[in-house]
Amino acid sequence: MWSVLAKCAAADLCVQWGGWTLASALKTEMFFDLAGSGTFILLAHLSRRWGGTSYLRQNIQTGLVTAWGLRLGTFLFLRILKDGQDRRFNKVRGSPGTFFVFWTLQAVWVFVTLLPTLILNTQQRDEPLGLRDFAGWGLWALGFVTEAIADQQKWNFKKDPDNVGRFIQHGLWAYSRHPNYLGEILQWWGLFLSASTVMQGAQHLSAASPLFVWFLLRHVSGIPILEKQAAERWGSEVAFQSYVRNTPLLWPVPRR
Repeated sequence: MWSVLAKCAAADLCVQWGGWTLASALKTEMFFDLAGSGTFILLAHLSRRWGGTSYLRQNIQTGLVTAWGLRLGTFLFLRILKDGQDRRFNKVRGSPGTFFVFWTLQAVWVFVTLLPTLILNTQQRDEPLGLRDFAGWGLWALGFVTEAIADQQKWNFKKDPDNVGRFIQHGLWAYSRHPNYLGEILQWWGLFLSASTVMQGAQHLSAASPLFVWFLLRHVSGIPILEKQAAERWGSEVAFQSYVRNTPLLWPVPRR
């Protein structure tokens, strides 16, 4: 297991640092997210091949990671093509050193998030598919559909000229202010749950994967940034104040 994980970590760093070299030379972040999602797919398939087995559970799990990476990577790439830039990089695309940090952190994000699947794909023993597998894959499917619908609803909303300068508050966005992030978190919890079927001992510490995804989105690079931007843009509007007051931040729990 350890040799496969080490080779996956090395491949991860090679892809990200290679991406940084090109992106730094061109001073662009256009393919940053595409490289990230592509690395997920690459490592999932490499770990399955290097693990030397091809059990049904491993094949399904690898396929789900591939489906996630293809959908999200394509969506993010089309979005940046449409927008022309990613505001996260406004102050760093001209600084190779800071840009390097972003690409390296992406390598860490890929490896830690994918760890349950990497561990699963290195297992030499197999177990019959059971309730935990189907519960995990069902949770993944719920998250996948939630994220895809939320992304499409916001894409359609922003594409309508009548919505310029407005914020979305219909569809899934009426139940959570960040339903796309909710879907993302659910997917990685589902993949950990199914992979844990064959885990032993310390391998269960790979639960750090979905916790890491939740922590990043909830407290670091996702929700805090978007909430601040939204407050600066619409914070003085009564409609926005009502939306924030009556719509849960992440989990769609009914408010009193």
